[in-house]
Amino acid sequence: MQDINKALYEYCEAHSSPPLAILNEIERATHLHTLSPRMLSGHIQGLFLSMISMMKAPRKILEIGTFTGYSAICLARGLAKDGILYTLEYDPENAAMAEALISKSEFADHIRLMAGDAKTIIPELEDGFDLVFIDADKEGYAKYFDLVVPKCNSGAFILADNVLWSGKVTEPDMDKKTAIIDGFNKKVHTDPRVETVVLPLRDGISLMRVL
Repeated sequence: MQDINKALYEYCEAHSSPPLAILNEIERATHLHTLSPRMLSGHIQGLFLSMISMMKAPRKILEIGTFTGYSAICLARGLAKDGILYTLEYDPENAAMAEALISKSEFADHIRLMAGDAKTIIPELEDGFDLVFIDADKEGYAKYFDLVVPKCNSGAFILADNVLWSGKVTEPDMDKKTAIIDGFNKKVHTDPRVETVVLPLRDGISLMRVL
């Protein structure tokens, strides 16, 4: 996790492939124009998302929580030639910023940004997702998971971000939000529809395969 060992994280960055130019632009804009730039996926996590997408070569990706578009670009790198990525963002200001930045990328024609409540948008989307990334309000994780599993192809990957919550999921006295994350992790762990590995990458990523 980045917060635990900054030097080790910087070593990983230095020995990993550099980000695309558009990702550097998104990172700069996010730090300049948002109050929570730490929500950005960042270099290492972004590369991980790209690698997963490239291995899967998905035709349909769903991202829940666009923020400023960094992770959408990373995920889009692995899309099949005729692939499409749907990215959902609740905050209209973030959505407008992300749309402007995504429009500058080579993947603009393959990314459809939809502003609004994911809980009402997801049921209206057609089935057939090969890859899903959940990185929105933590209170909604369990609901998003239950909404997307039936819409995924067998063998699809679902990723959920921030599942270690700065390491607080190991504390005996959890605050309300940590307890929600812990509850989500326990739910997924026992769900017979998926198999799961929790990775200590940055703030924790859960990688699930739909059976």
